[in-house]
Amino acid sequence: MSIITLTTDFGTKDHFAGALKGKLWSEAGGATIVDLSHDIDPFNIAEAAYIVGAAYSSFPKGTVHLIAVDYELNKETRHIAMEWDGHFFVCADNGLPGILAQRIVPSKVAVINIHDRLPADATDLDVFVTVASHLSKGGLLNVIGKDTKSLKALNELKPTVADDGNAIRGAVIYIDRFGNAVTNITRQLFMDTAKGRPYDIILNERLRHMRGHNIRTIWPRYSDIASSGKYPLKNYEGEKLAIFNEAGHLEIAIFRSNTTTVGSASSLLGLGYRDSILIEFN
Repeated sequence: MSIITLTTDFGTKDHFAGALKGKLWSEAGGATIVDLSHDIDPFNIAEAAYIVGAAYSSFPKGTVHLIAVDYELNKETRHIAMEWDGHFFVCADNGLPGILAQRIVPSKVAVINIHDRLPADATDLDVFVTVASHLSKGGLLNVIGKDTKSLKALNELKPTVADDGNAIRGAVIYIDRFGNAVTNITRQLFMDTAKGRPYDIILNERLRHMRGHNIRTIWPRYSDIASSGKYPLKNYEGEKLAIFNEAGHLEIAIFRSNTTTVGSASSLLGLGYRDSILIEFN
């Protein structure tokens, strides 16, 4: 059974997501089509990379992941198909595959060159559908494109370690439906840099010296914030905390946040997309 996942910024109000599925069912035959998300913020490739990176490994090897976010073919952006960690990804070379490749080196990357083989009125999405369908049937990458070793980098959304190794500077790359702020700082980067040292997670450098502003513990789970106290869990509602989420990214959260009542990390702490997060080691 072949599987094709979809990640787009199409939303669900318009016909685009449904039409994409229709094209795939027409082209890919019996492939199972799975929605990862159609609610990526418009053109937000960092958010798309996080969603795909967090979800792809839940699927069997050989799954094809079609990503239609900022995907228009132009003089600065190519269409590519990539074999990465046993999965296939069809998307634009707009920085998104470069973000994924920071974690694992792709086995093979092909620049898609079948555009002139399709009907004159074929859209960029038709190209993606054709390639995804081909791969889902066991087709080879070299049939639909020419090998390349280069991928566009998106360095402004890459966390950096200070030259002296005493700090990591990252950024918020995603706000989830609970208002939690997910950063681009991974557990592996943190562990490699921390080396067991105590730390301060600084959410706003202008307020870093205010009592109780910084976070000094990363909990294994949300509810562990109450593990050292004598009070019921309810007493900790509204407290800020940090965890490494299931995708292995540092996440700033409000315990049992509710965006309509308690508030969230985004609303209460003023954290938004691309906001800086600094971790200093003592």
